[in-house]
Amino acid sequence: MRKQVLTVTLIVISAALISWGYKGHRAVATIAQKHLTSNTAYVVSAYLKGESMAEVSTWADEHRNPTTAKWHFLNLPLGLNHQQFVDYVNQQSNDNVYGAILKEEAILKDKASTSDQRNSALKYLIHLVGDAHQPMHISRAEDKGGNTIQVRFDNAGTNLHSLWDSKLIDHEGLTEEQIAKQYDWANETQIKKWQADSPIEWLWESYQISTELYADIKAGQTIDEAYYKKYIQTIHLRIDQAGVRLAGELNKLFNDTKVKVALLPPPSTLEMPVPPPPIKLEEAKNSIYKVVTVTGKVYSFKDIKSMILVNLGAAYPNQLLTIALKGDAKQLINQIKDKTITVQGKIIDYQGRPEIVVTDVNTVTIGK
Repeated sequence: MRKQVLTVTLIVISAALISWGYKGHRAVATIAQKHLTSNTAYVVSAYLKGESMAEVSTWADEHRNPTTAKWHFLNLPLGLNHQQFVDYVNQQSNDNVYGAILKEEAILKDKASTSDQRNSALKYLIHLVGDAHQPMHISRAEDKGGNTIQVRFDNAGTNLHSLWDSKLIDHEGLTEEQIAKQYDWANETQIKKWQADSPIEWLWESYQISTELYADIKAGQTIDEAYYKKYIQTIHLRIDQAGVRLAGELNKLFNDTKVKVALLPPPSTLEMPVPPPPIKLEEAKNSIYKVVTVTGKVYSFKDIKSMILVNLGAAYPNQLLTIALKGDAKQLINQIKDKTITVQGKIIDYQGRPEIVVTDVNTVTIGK
């Protein structure tokens, strides 16, 4: 299981790993879905091969690699005015959230792009627009986007980056459905204005907010209710803006796009799906990016709110495979304690360890 220990001098979590947390990203995607035109919604569904925008909203975090890790954030010094900020961003390489957004949009515009390329580009775009609106993703390199600024909140240690990723949202105590509904408050005038802004302006807004946040925090500070009340509305605003603007970008890209979706034969003539090939638990580390069926005993688990991390084969830190239960799949935890389970899914690499992310309860079979 992932190490959760935080120290004053070092933290190993990169600002590139997560943003807005599970709830925040799904809220951005759900809000965006509401603001799509009917044709855009049809194209998005086709490109995502039937998955919802909310379901794929964290895909980019789950499939991060050394090449794409820098796509989730932008590092730059404080104290820049608007023109200096624009010049600084334009002088950087494309390996940041701004360059990645433009890159993925270009793939979606290119008529020569393959179905798989469009699928991947759309998943990245859904996620990265959310990243661009998280203030601590447009921040300083020296503290890893606030990851090394230690604070306390809700009687627990955390850091400035995590505080803005998920801690303030979790403190609000709303469900995903309530978040998506309550955060989506913009009127038609605001929607039109927000969607007219370019991605560079989204980043400028985040930069201005992160500048304020740095000035309003001290290492070791205990975050009180006053801080929460002061900034929770800013989080509402940024998530709503991200969702509305994501919809705006997708409508520009797809509103006039025509797609052909092959019709499936009647259900009675469809062949039963072939399950992924089985592997031994010991082979998981050598099966990265493969879709497999694997069986192992549950030895331990840890609930980190956004997901439940389950260790197969041995207890942490000697597990052979980690199963990350997310969304509806989290309800399985009470049924699988100390049981042997069989899981179908794609093995990804998380900090050198094999992991399968599970969101569908039907991909898990519980044994004895």
